[in-house]
Amino acid sequence: MGSLGRIFFRGLVTLLPIAVTIYILYSAIVILDNLLGHFLREILPTYIPGLGLVAIVALTLLFGLLLNNLVVNRLLSFIEQRFLAVPLFRAVYAPLKDLMNLFSQQGQKGLQQVVFVEVTPSSPWMMGLVTRENFDELRLAEKLNGRIAVYLPFSYGLGGYTVFAERKSIHPIDLPIEKAMSLAITGWVKSEKTSQDINR
Repeated sequence: MGSLGRIFFRGLVTLLPIAVTIYILYSAIVILDNLLGHFLREILPTYIPGLGLVAIVALTLLFGLLLNNLVVNRLLSFIEQRFLAVPLFRAVYAPLKDLMNLFSQQGQKGLQQVVFVEVTPSSPWMMGLVTRENFDELRLAEKLNGRIAVYLPFSYGLGGYTVFAERKSIHPIDLPIEKAMSLAITGWVKSEKTSQDINR
């Protein structure tokens, strides 16, 4: 690769992640702004761009404050249970709520340990996150016979699958959960620049 090609490639590697990140953030802001923006344009004499996004943030904060009220919290829990009785609603709502809880502080506490999983003695190891060790409430403890649930994230995308592995096949590693997820998503691609890389 010639000197001009190396310069172009280095610029592309630096610029592309920035451009994609800005585009995703911009698209998210536009989508959120339009959720209430159309309604606000109808009732307000003058609409300021971004007002829909501000309204959504304000409503979310208000909803969060209401959840601190014991009566409102119990009422919403009652309504939620009634909606969960509807199969179609439960199929959509329950996984989305579990996903949001995963990114909350409470959900992060559920991710107990970063581990390597040895599926068979001769198979490659896979990195995963221990998500559950006790299955008594699900009445599966006897069936699983001491196994623990380990979530194996996919690379280059959101997703993964859960395996129920024997404890002897689990190898804990000293790695923060955030770093483990970052490595998993990028396929463990090394991004740090070395002196050799810079001089090439």
